[in-house]
Amino acid sequence: MKSMRDFIEVAEKEGELKRISAEVDWNLELSHIAKLNEEAHGPALLFENVKDYDTPVITSTCTTAQKLALILGRPKETPLPEILRAWVDMGHNPIPPEWVDKKDAPCKQNIIKGDDIDLYRFPVPHFFPLDGGRYIGTAHFILTKDPETGWVNLGTYRSQLLGRNKIGTQFIKGKHADQMLKKYQAMGKPMPCASIIGCDPLLFILGAARVSAGISEYDVYGSIRGEACQVVQGETVDLPIPAHAEIVLEGECDPEKFMEEGPFGEYTGYYSGVGTDPRNYMEIKCVTHRDNPIMYSTTVGRAVTDTHMVMALSYGATLWQQLADEMHIPGIKSVYCPPEGSGRFLAIISMKTMYPGHADQVLTAAVSTEMGAYGLKTVIVVDEDIDSWDIPRVMYALSFRFQPNRSQVIKRGRSTPLDPSLPIDAREITGRLLLDATIPYEWKQKPIQIELDPEVRKRVESRWKELGL
Repeated sequence: MKSMRDFIEVAEKEGELKRISAEVDWNLELSHIAKLNEEAHGPALLFENVKDYDTPVITSTCTTAQKLALILGRPKETPLPEILRAWVDMGHNPIPPEWVDKKDAPCKQNIIKGDDIDLYRFPVPHFFPLDGGRYIGTAHFILTKDPETGWVNLGTYRSQLLGRNKIGTQFIKGKHADQMLKKYQAMGKPMPCASIIGCDPLLFILGAARVSAGISEYDVYGSIRGEACQVVQGETVDLPIPAHAEIVLEGECDPEKFMEEGPFGEYTGYYSGVGTDPRNYMEIKCVTHRDNPIMYSTTVGRAVTDTHMVMALSYGATLWQQLADEMHIPGIKSVYCPPEGSGRFLAIISMKTMYPGHADQVLTAAVSTEMGAYGLKTVIVVDEDIDSWDIPRVMYALSFRFQPNRSQVIKRGRSTPLDPSLPIDAREITGRLLLDATIPYEWKQKPIQIELDPEVRKRVESRWKELGL
């Protein structure tokens, strides 16, 4: 799979994509259809008849485990836990991107510059009634490059349509694009960047993933796909552009210039503020796109949408990898960051306790990883006999193995400005709750679990149909 069109072909063949031929209004109606479809665990939707436009819009590509499995080249019946495990296993052998000639890059089929640029020619949705406008970048990613090291970053940051040639950015403090922007600011230069709209959905997933600083998501893409991502030189920016992208917006972000941006219905299910905020923006210098391009969007909003599933997959797998492979903590059986918690606020870890204080080590390590240090508020550890994604059994452990006096409260940690559980004007610091729902390793006498007799169980299972069950 190299492109959005490859995904559409596979998803349609597998019954995971629905074409909408009836006319749909880009103003609220499209997003509401997509949202109701997502809440019903429906297929990806390809809106082929958007009011006032000839360009189709695709939504809901990552909202179920079935579609995530297809994106990763797995059978669609693959359960989310296996997808998580596969992600962890596949991300070990980075493959850098492969440069191709412009004539072999579909994204170069149409090139628009200067006064001919008009971003309103694309069917940019208006998602929710209280949004500050139309958002051209929800299922996109922004390409930036570190001016000192050459490290290329793919990051998903919302982009409001602010004019014919301007789109907003939300480079939150400390994010990789923000780190790079500050370097350009010190140099007194604008930062070259590009917004990629419509591509292999795996690139969007990686744009939203927590990949460590200094590592390019392109290299991780190659590791997961097993082959290099094909890229091509930008027209006006020195950046590697995905050759099979649908729409590419090339431009620059001046760290000293701002426009009012927002508000927007975030993945928390709430607005992150009460009005607009001055933010840096991208001034678009060049637009390239494929013939008959496909607009790519996600509704964001309350769980569960593309955003939540993508974060559950990438954040959970990243936390698992960082605990087991980078920190080398033994006994980690599985990690699950539920999509209902946007994949980032809650983590459940199944582990085999191997020494006194082992559970405490895992709890504190989780909020000390690169992934967990930013926004993770609650961590639950359970014994190895409970899968981290088996929520009823996790509730069982919290009822019968958890003791409040073995929990830990950390009063200060890095928060996200999107967390609605904190006051709007005080969202830089969060508390953390670490819950040990394991049976302590050091107990000499442990509770005796009730077990079924294995021989009787086997005999009963052999009679299951006979018993009419």
